Order: sequence, then C-alpha cells, then structure tokens
Amino acid sequence: MTDKPVPYKCIPLQEAQELLNNPETVIIDIRDKVSYQAGNIPNSINLSEKNIVDFLDSTDREVPLLVYCYHGINSKEAAEYFVSNGFQTVFSLDGGFSEFSQQNL
Repeated sequence: MTDKPVPYKCIPLQEAQELLNNPETVIIDIRDKVSYQAGNIPNSINLSEKNIVDFLDSTDREVPLLVYCYHGINSKEAAEYFVSNGFQTVFSLDGGFSEFSQQNL
C-alpha cells in the first residue's frame, strides 16, 4: 500500500523565511481575530468563515500560500483545503505563530 502524496508541504520557520521575504507570497493566518490582533506575521491576512469566500474568489491560484495557525496543527488541514480549491503551491508553517513569535521577538 502506498501513501498518497501530501499536496502541500510542511516547512520549518527557517525554510519559510524565503517565502516570508517574497512579496508574492500570500501569508494566511487562520487563528481567531483576537489572537491575530494581538500579534501576527507581518503582511498576513486573517481568514475565517466570514471572509474565506471572498479570498477564494479574488486570489490567483498560482501565488504561493503560506498558512499558519497557533502551533502548526490546524494549518495542515487549512493547507489541504486550499489545495483542494486549486492552489498550486501551498505550505503549512511548522510550529505556527508560536514558533514565529519565539524566533522573531
């Protein structure tokens, strides 16, 4: 039995730095609004059920997406969701915002 390949890639923060520095990368924060407002990765977009349809309707499927959550668990599910909606290059940030905030304070 062969495992189905994962349609997105989980990457550590060091590997994500290149994406974070690329102005074409769309950085997606899937945490709740209060957590996002308390601190986030610069230039990220806070997505929720309220604005996901607009995002899907208005975003180029060719741009790289970097998805993060609190600790890098829920972002995997979100990354899979974006792939299923036609996005070509999707990454999930290992360790999530927790890891980012420890490295970038």
